[in-house]
Amino acid sequence: MVTSRWRARLLESTRGQVLNLLRAGNRTVNEIADELQITDNAVRAHLVSLERDDLVQRKGMKPGVRRPHVSYGITPDAEQMFAAAYGTLLNNFVAVVRKRLGARALRAAMRQVGRRIARVRLPRTKGTTRTQRIKAALGLLKEIGGSATICNKNGKLLIRGNRCPLAAVTAEYPEACLIVEALLAEGIGVRVKERCVHTPHPSCRFEID
Repeated sequence: MVTSRWRARLLESTRGQVLNLLRAGNRTVNEIADELQITDNAVRAHLVSLERDDLVQRKGMKPGVRRPHVSYGITPDAEQMFAAAYGTLLNNFVAVVRKRLGARALRAAMRQVGRRIARVRLPRTKGTTRTQRIKAALGLLKEIGGSATICNKNGKLLIRGNRCPLAAVTAEYPEACLIVEALLAEGIGVRVKERCVHTPHPSCRFEID
């Protein structure tokens, strides 16, 4: 189990710097070495250690001058670790808002936040197909720190999350998932039902009508 002390030490180390770079986007050994001003061999040693801890994984290949280079990125476990770093702040914020507004008003506020994000960040949907709107909504989820794919289960469209942008707060306040539910409903233009699994390692599920 990852402790806050272990996480703090990791993020302050060179390994933590590698993770921060990869959180911003996939990179090769050479790219990491150039940005951190360390040797390629040092980067490889850090990546081996991070792969062993299931915090980094190989994401594919990037073209190089002589040959393609392996590209690395962070894993869902690493995303959860970063989320936990600000979880205390978010959980206390939601606790205060819930106490002031009440549970019902908090749920309404969560939905309002989701609708607002969709209206501000998504392009105009007039004249687009539902498939195009779903693709745009999933793209927005990725922009705000999430990751999801769509599948067909028993004749129903289901959005499955691979990474939760609200992981730091959903275990204690599952109503936070209403933000994403409302975002998807507003962006796609159909009814969306939240079916998420609320645990310390959340699993996002949204059913599309």
